[in-house]
Amino acid sequence: MKQLVYLIVTILFTSIWAPSALAAEEKKSADIVSNVKSAILIERDTGKVLYEKNSKEKLPPASMTKIMTMLLIMEAIDKGKLTWDEKIRTSERAASMGGSQIFLEPGEEMTAKEMMQGIAIGSGNDASVAMAEHIAGSEEAFIEMMNDKVKELGLKDTVFKNTTGLPESGHYSSAYDMAIIAKELLKYEDITKFTGLYESYLRENTDKKFWLVNTNKLVRFYPGVDGLKTGFTAEAKYCLTATAQKNGMRVIAVVFGAPTAKERNAQVTKMLDYAFSQYQTQPVYKRNQTIGVAKVSKGQEKTVEAVTSEPLSLLTKKGEKTKDVKQKVTIQKNLKAPIKKGDQVGSIKLIRNGKVILNSPLVAKKDVKQAGFWTLYKRSFGMFTKAGK
Repeated sequence: MKQLVYLIVTILFTSIWAPSALAAEEKKSADIVSNVKSAILIERDTGKVLYEKNSKEKLPPASMTKIMTMLLIMEAIDKGKLTWDEKIRTSERAASMGGSQIFLEPGEEMTAKEMMQGIAIGSGNDASVAMAEHIAGSEEAFIEMMNDKVKELGLKDTVFKNTTGLPESGHYSSAYDMAIIAKELLKYEDITKFTGLYESYLRENTDKKFWLVNTNKLVRFYPGVDGLKTGFTAEAKYCLTATAQKNGMRVIAVVFGAPTAKERNAQVTKMLDYAFSQYQTQPVYKRNQTIGVAKVSKGQEKTVEAVTSEPLSLLTKKGEKTKDVKQKVTIQKNLKAPIKKGDQVGSIKLIRNGKVILNSPLVAKKDVKQAGFWTLYKRSFGMFTKAGK
């Protein structure tokens, strides 16, 4: 598809940049993380890897699997396919799930919001399966959606066999892939309203009131941590994908295979400390900010706004200056209805010294339905009338 360059501007930033700053400053494994099978640290907006250790190794992710489950739930909410007050019925299969659970009974109903609390805070396997069945019709169909999303994100070291992370042959991921899934999930800022809670209650006005306590203790003990998901099985050992925000910069730290929960938290803390002591970000755009307008043929509307699909920032080392960063916006031509909200309609790049330092999709702000025959006829008639004047 041909593309049209919509806008090129030069942005002058007063904060920080150096051409070699982000190339060779990462510390070696022994300097930051030890006593884990794999680890990675990235900055959320740019996806820049700040540190890694065996980050492409395929390992069992345990309940960190639920990061993908939560991502598909948030996508369904964002697209209007699901609402937070929608009632979710618990099937016999969902109620029978072992491991971490919120003790759903067959036929019991909770709202999508309550189910998400059960997943995000209590790591409920039963809630995960109930939500999967509601969104996709069956857990098997939902697992297919999970693996389709893996492919869409371009991940090479992840295969999901269930929605929960319970041990299953051929179910694996990597620290790098888990960080990218978390990066995608964190596009939806409301997710931290769930993952950032240390405690909550379910069935609050009943005699079966259930206390949820976050399995991620860093939410309480590390300032700025507001997610995302722990994991543990005998095979996987102690795992954690954590995210924290400080001074406008959000980072994601992932650990696989720590021997104890205490060690897992200690290693993640080291990575978070390193990120916030060495780096800073310069925000450029928020998510859903309008950047341009795309023309749409054969639609009920002739145009659709192209908006940012995620927050965009420049990542810099502390104490170094930024300048001469160019912004290039490309809007697709020849777009035809129907277009769904969230469909890619362009891209935005930040460029310095001829090198692309950030490349992010621009997406449709809303649905554009296909125009009916009568609408298209009136448009054509109007064109002929104008032509005849």
